Amino acid sequence: MINVCSPSAEGQKELTAALAKIPAKPVFGKDYEVARGHSTIDPNTPMPGMQPLPPDAASSADWVRMRREFPNSGMFSNVQYSFSVDANNMVEILVLRVRDPKDLMQVSIEDSASAVTSASAMLASNTPVSHVKLERFGKSSVALARCPAEEGKPAPDQSAYEPIFRTASAILDRYRDALGVRRTVPQELTRLGVGTSTKAGAESKKKP
Repeated sequence: MINVCSPSAEGQKELTAALAKIPAKPVFGKDYEVARGHSTIDPNTPMPGMQPLPPDAASSADWVRMRREFPNSGMFSNVQYSFSVDANNMVEILVLRVRDPKDLMQVSIEDSASAVTSASAMLASNTPVSHVKLERFGKSSVALARCPAEEGKPAPDQSAYEPIFRTASAILDRYRDALGVRRTVPQELTRLGVGTSTKAGAESKKKP
């Protein structure tokens, strides 16, 4: 079982080494993808960054996905960014896939925030990373997540892992800029109607 709250010393080294290999100033090829959609969420299927739903509860999420290709000479083949919003949460996930996986296959960086704010506000605030995961070829994954306090227990001391969280947060912020996330995501969500009903209701109240 993966210990996401307190990974081993070896796991910490692997996380640090993998994050160090991610290009600090990414150069992309010409191929790219931008997609958006609306998906129904199965309450029986756990979703990264989301609290479990009650059994048989109906829920759905709107999402925007962006993909860019790296040049053929790079270690990573492509990077995919996704932003999803439902009634309670907004989740960002950045995934970098290795071109020739021998041990490491992909690196995933994730954060989340309450949906009470707007996507633009979340993206402007540089929300800190809450989850880093390495998918490995033929081995179990290595992961680190911010763990809250459990009932009757204090939150675990994760101060030793702050350098990893800070590095991952800096990477996510750089790729927000490189991919044009702060501009594209709000535009695509508006096309899906996210946030428009609230705006329309506010405008109607202003009218006499």
